[in-house]
Amino acid sequence: MFDYLIVGAGFAGSVLAERLATYSNKKVLIIDKRPHIAGNAYDHYNEDGILVHKYGPHIFHTNSKEVFEYLGQFTEWRPYEHRVLASVDGQQVPMPINLDTINKLYGLSLTSFELDKWFESVAEKVPMVKTSEDVVVSKVGRELYEKFFKNYTRKQWGMDPSELDKSVTSRVPTRTNRDDRYFTDTYQAMPLHGFTKMFEKMLDHPNIKIMLNTDYHEIIDVIPFKEMIYTGPVDEYFDFKYGKLPYRSLEFKHETVNKEVFQPVAVVNYPNEQLYTRVTEFKYLTGQQHPKTSLVYEFPRAEGDPYYPVPKPENAELYNQYKKLADATPNVHFVGRLATYKYYNMDQVVAQALTLHKKLTEKEKIAVPVVDGVDVLPKVVREALNGSGSTVNGSSTKLSMNGKH
Repeated sequence: MFDYLIVGAGFAGSVLAERLATYSNKKVLIIDKRPHIAGNAYDHYNEDGILVHKYGPHIFHTNSKEVFEYLGQFTEWRPYEHRVLASVDGQQVPMPINLDTINKLYGLSLTSFELDKWFESVAEKVPMVKTSEDVVVSKVGRELYEKFFKNYTRKQWGMDPSELDKSVTSRVPTRTNRDDRYFTDTYQAMPLHGFTKMFEKMLDHPNIKIMLNTDYHEIIDVIPFKEMIYTGPVDEYFDFKYGKLPYRSLEFKHETVNKEVFQPVAVVNYPNEQLYTRVTEFKYLTGQQHPKTSLVYEFPRAEGDPYYPVPKPENAELYNQYKKLADATPNVHFVGRLATYKYYNMDQVVAQALTLHKKLTEKEKIAVPVVDGVDVLPKVVREALNGSGSTVNGSSTKLSMNGKH
C-alpha cells in the first residue's frame, strides 16, 4: 500500500514525492506517461554529445530564497543571466525593449531621461487596460507594438493580441536603462549538470518508486494507495465533462550545426519574418564547451502536448467549473500548471508544491503512544518532533520525520 500515488514526474510531482518521502516518511509511487522524469524540463545529451532541452529552453530564475535553497540540495548551480535579441527591421536588438533597442532601431542617441519622455510621446491613451494589445500600446505606442509584439503574439497564440488577456504581454517589461537581462530576479542560475540530473537526485530515495511509460488509468484499480496527487490536465481527469480547456502547443525542430557559435545570445526572437517564433542555442544555457553547437526552432501549434493555457475570460470560467469538481474530490490533490490551468514559471510550481506539502503535514496528527493512560513518548523524541531539540553530550540533536538525525 502506497501512501501517495503521484501522477506526473515534473516539478510539481517530483518536489512533492521528495518532500513526502524524506520529510514525512511516506511511501510514494510516482508515475509518468512519458519515458522519462523531469517533465518539460527534461534534458539529455544528443547524438553529438551536446546537452539539449528536449521541450525547448528552460531558464531558472526566482526571487524566492526558499525555492532556490530547496533545489540547491539536489544540484550545484551555474550562474547564468539570460539575454534575448529580437530580429526587427533587419537588425537584432535587445528584448525586452530598452534604451539600446530604441537608439539602435531608430539611429538615436537618447538618454534614459529622454527615452522616458519619448515613450510618453508615442504611447496611446487607453482608458481601461484589458487586453494584451492595450498593455503594449499604452506603454510604447502602436509602431513598437507592431514591430515587436503583434505578429509574435499571433504566431504564439493563434489569435490577435486584442483578443488575449492583458497578462500575456504584462510579463514583458519595458526599460529606460541599458539593462539587457531578460529577467531581473535575485537568483538566476542553471543546474550545473542539467535538470534531469537534478531530478534524479531529488527522486533517489528508498521510499520513492518510479513507473514510466505509464498512464494512471492503467494502474489506478490495481495498485493500492491512500491519496493521489495529480499534476496532469484537470479537464482530462474529469473526462472533459464540461469540454476541453484550450491550450497552445509547440513543435520543436532540433538541429546541430558544425560551428562553435551560431548566434550572439542564447535566444533570438523572430516576431515577423519566420514561421518559428524563436531560436535557442543551448550551449549558452549549459556552459558546455563543444566544437559543434545545437539549436532548437519553436513552431507554435494548435494541437499537441498542452503547454500554454489560453488566457481568455471564457477559459477562466470553464476552468472554474473544473476547479469546483477538483475541490470536491476527496483524497486527490491537484497541483501544477496543467492541474490548475495557469502558466507558472518553474519556481512558482516548486513553491506551489512546497506549500501543498506544508498543508498535508499540518493536516496529519502525530499519534502519541499511550500505555495504561500514560504518555510514553520518549522526551528526546517529543522535543525533536516539537522542533525544540535536545542536548546530548553538549550537542544539539534534531529528529526529522523519517527518523534520520
